[in-house]
Order: sequence, then C-alpha cells, then structure tokens
Amino acid sequence: MAGGEREPLRKLQDHYFKQAKAEGYRARSVFKLEELDQKNHLFHRGMKVLDLGCYPGSWMQFAGKKVGAQGLVVGVDIQELNLSLAANMAFIHQDIFKLDLATLAQYALRWDLVLSDMAPSTTGNRVADSERSFALCSLALDTAQLYLKKNGRCLVKSLQGVAQERLLKRMREEYTKVKNLRPQSTRKESKEVFVLGIGKKGEEQHDNDIIGTL
Repeated sequence: MAGGEREPLRKLQDHYFKQAKAEGYRARSVFKLEELDQKNHLFHRGMKVLDLGCYPGSWMQFAGKKVGAQGLVVGVDIQELNLSLAANMAFIHQDIFKLDLATLAQYALRWDLVLSDMAPSTTGNRVADSERSFALCSLALDTAQLYLKKNGRCLVKSLQGVAQERLLKRMREEYTKVKNLRPQSTRKESKEVFVLGIGKKGEEQHDNDIIGTL
C-alpha cells in the first residue's frame, strides 16, 4: 500500500479510537457492534446476552445500554476485566473452554444472544490462522447450542480463509438464516468478518430439564 493510501486509513482509525475514548468505551471495536446492531437489530430491552471473549469490555458496555435495566449481559474471559460494571452486567473470569452450566446458571439458564469477538493470535500463515479462527468460532457455536434459546441469535467473528465455508455450512445447519457481515469500521487490511446466525433451530428445553443437568 502506498504512503498516500495509508494516510486516510490512519486518520479513519484514529477517528474511531478517539470517538470510543470520548464516549467512554474501552475499544474502537464497539463501533463494529453498533453498526451490526443498527443493520440487524441484535438487541432489545430485557434480553439476556452472553459475551464470550469479552475483554476489554466495550461490547459489554454497548450491550448493557441496549438491553436496559431489565436485561442482563454476562461476559466471559480468561483475562481479568478492569471495568466498572453496571447493575445489569456481570463478569466470569474463566477459560471459556471450561465454561459450564453450573457457572452460567448463577445468572440465567437460557440466553437470547451469544456474542463472540474472539480472535486467535495470528501467525501470518493464512491457512493456519483460518483454522485457529474456526476453532474459536466452533467453541462459540458449541456454547450457543448448549445455552441459547430456541430462535435465539449467535454472532461470531471469523477470519476469512479456507475454513470459512465450513463455518458457514455449520451455521446454516443450526440457524434458519445466516448472514456474512463486514462493518465499515473494520480496518481495510483486516481479514475479519462477522457471521450472524438468526433463529436457532431445535426444540426448546424446559427450565426443569436444564436444572436437572446441574
């Protein structure tokens, strides 16, 4: 990329960074979620949201405002979250691979929306990076299959590559509608996209059946 092309990109990135800071958000990634919400109506008042890989917390901040006082946003991350939590927010300091129903049941038995902004440490090898991303997306989808309500939604971040079609195939099997999305605030050079599953398929579990597995 020529120097003249990089300059507008830097200014755009600085704009999002400064705007996030001015509005009290922990990271510029909040504007990706805001755009995805504006175009796909992810949130509504009173809903329960599970945010996987929530560090540094900007998605939790945004979701907490959108679901309101009657809603709930629970974030999970292996990295400690240095964030003042609103009354409708909670944080689970735990490896997502070890997350279980007993831990989640302290807050809710079933969830309306599962979010995952998780991304792997990249190696520069597009095939390896795509596979690592697919593994994290699969973890988020496994979690959604266990804890998401019937007709619920799941949004995952993915790196474009050889594994992307496998991700889309799985999500089309598990959701009635699947969207491949790329927010405008995404860096031009980034390979990331977001995949939204709408309308989780399958039968709804009764609360007593869920409690019986604890």
